[in-house]
Amino acid sequence: MNENKKIQPASESDYHVSVLLHDVLEGLQIKSNGVYVDCTFGGGGHSKEILKQLGENGKLIVFDQDADAKKNVPDDERVIFVASNFRHIQRFLRVNKIVKIDGLLADLGVSSHQFDSAERGFSIRYDGDMDMRMDARQSLTAFDVINTYTELRLHKMFEHYGEVTNSKTLAKTIVEIRNNVSLKTIQNFKSSLNALVKGNPNKYFAQVFQALRIEVNDELGALKDLLMQLPDLLKPSGRAVFITFHSLEDRIVKQFFKKGSFEEEDQSNPFGKNMIEPVFKIITKKPIVAGDKELKINPRSRSAKLRIAEKL
Repeated sequence: MNENKKIQPASESDYHVSVLLHDVLEGLQIKSNGVYVDCTFGGGGHSKEILKQLGENGKLIVFDQDADAKKNVPDDERVIFVASNFRHIQRFLRVNKIVKIDGLLADLGVSSHQFDSAERGFSIRYDGDMDMRMDARQSLTAFDVINTYTELRLHKMFEHYGEVTNSKTLAKTIVEIRNNVSLKTIQNFKSSLNALVKGNPNKYFAQVFQALRIEVNDELGALKDLLMQLPDLLKPSGRAVFITFHSLEDRIVKQFFKKGSFEEEDQSNPFGKNMIEPVFKIITKKPIVAGDKELKINPRSRSAKLRIAEKL
């Protein structure tokens, strides 16, 4: 590493403690002169440690659609910041004359910074507008979803994305009251629907908010778009490291690593299964999770699952 390079420390404390940091660095198997991508830059914690292992000819491309993240980009000529969703990764890498990469990290959790910014509307702990946009440039907000979606669409969203126990009743109630009661703020939304809460109110609304956040940001669609570009992006022996925070994401990553695509197998062809060439070698047969020490320091890591695959 060039000792003259000056790396400004990221404001990680304003975001969150980097989850499973040691496992991420080990999983990437960083080469000094390699080209790496951090798809979810945030406070820059993972990126800062990746840079320490890169030499002067190494390159790190960091993506984040949240404008606040740009403030944390280190003053380092090896770093390229892309203010965009990672679903457009190939396009932006080509703009920067990069065709193949040695490794990629995607930490799919919402940062503490976003949760702690009341005006962003991600957290049930504060009052603010029902917003939840990761990228403030997009138009669709959580309020738009609850104010315009049909009852059936709301029902399926809460059921699939939040696993909300009474998703059908919740959707029906929202549609019934939204013309007479303003659901624009978090407090109004929660108080108007408080009678429907099943079990722990915090857990219940956390599931409701998760469903809305996934819908507003098309999180699962973006994840699939990213994964589908991986086979063409990674060099042979290149590593992909994904940290997920709920079962929906983890299942998608696990299945893609196993199959290398989202295409359904032809069940009518008994030989179809054997004809599919594997794309990845799965490094983690079971996901890596945080140990007791990390859980004490960073409770946020309790739901994190890390999976690693290597391009064949």
